[in-house]
Amino acid sequence: MYSKFFHFLCLLFVCFLVTPTKSFCNPVPLVIGIDADLSAVAVEGGVAITRGVELAVDEINAQGGILGRPVKVETRDHRGNPSRGIHNIEQFSANPDLLAVVGGVHTPVVLAEIDAIHKNNILMLVPWAAGTPIIDNGYTPNNVFRVSVRDSEAAIVLIEHAKKSGFNKVALVLERTGWGRSNLVSLEEAAASNNVHIEAVHWINWQQKDFSGAVTSIKESNVDAIILVSNVPEGVVVFDEMAQQGIAGLPVISHWGIASGQLPSKLATPISQYNIAVLQTFHFHHQKNDKAKGLLEAYHKKYGLVEASAIGGVTGLAHAYDLTHLIATAARKAASIEVDKLREALESLTNIKGAVKSYRFPFTHERHDALWAKDYFMTKFNEQGHLETTDIE
Repeated sequence: MYSKFFHFLCLLFVCFLVTPTKSFCNPVPLVIGIDADLSAVAVEGGVAITRGVELAVDEINAQGGILGRPVKVETRDHRGNPSRGIHNIEQFSANPDLLAVVGGVHTPVVLAEIDAIHKNNILMLVPWAAGTPIIDNGYTPNNVFRVSVRDSEAAIVLIEHAKKSGFNKVALVLERTGWGRSNLVSLEEAAASNNVHIEAVHWINWQQKDFSGAVTSIKESNVDAIILVSNVPEGVVVFDEMAQQGIAGLPVISHWGIASGQLPSKLATPISQYNIAVLQTFHFHHQKNDKAKGLLEAYHKKYGLVEASAIGGVTGLAHAYDLTHLIATAARKAASIEVDKLREALESLTNIKGAVKSYRFPFTHERHDALWAKDYFMTKFNEQGHLETTDIE
């Protein structure tokens, strides 16, 4: 009996001492699921999210995994379709080894998934989807945690940028979805607080091809600027029509949706002809901390050398990277992958260094958003079509 017990202790001791990258105490991997747009209108964002998770998982596994188990990434493509998103959530929830689902790009998809997430009691980590109701979803306990833009905060930054730039009269161009509606409420509140006048609101549907009437109205209204909330396909329709009607130089202050998929290459007119400012939360030229530097080095090593400003959907990359490390840290703190314990651990993490920023308290029981207006800044497209930081922030 003594011999068997001693043998067991030796095995346990070896399990904690072996080289992490070569052996795990439990070879059955934990799963981080990715539910993103990988083939439709925001592929660049979906790829960025996937790569952010993959890079973090590489580091986690090199450090011994989570609770002695390796971590693997499983991807599912929702194609920007809410029904597919719900199906993906149901599929992921059937896996007993699921740690969490990292999902997003499209607010309407995540909003449609909220009920399924809570019905199945799984955790959703959101690195890219800004709708305020994603977090303010009415569920207690709340299983959704976000390192991303929040529309109510984004509106403050967009309107304040307009004011700092001397633009007092603006027109809104919003996609006709839950994301657009969320922004309308927030932009109206922020504009009223900053004495910026919203002269008109124009809506654009997904896959709409003709926006000539709205641009004509904007042109005749003599507004100082446009505030745009759309993804790339609809953004291209708006910008091409602006060029067609000779107002390409009218300033556009844009939410981050147009940074999700190679906008410059899709325009009929060179990007240099436009005056576009784009909301962002991360840029390798803006964040210069050790985590960000390490992330860039790991990106180059895994995916090839590319200029830092040319990395597509870089906010999704950094947000997903930080979220993956946050859930790993929470699991270690909880010593469990049980959802209720993981949620409590996420809500009590302190002093976590990430690529986006150092999170003193990433989340609390009452607050599941980690980024706020002070964490956002504006960028501009350079002549190569890459986003660069600006002096007006």
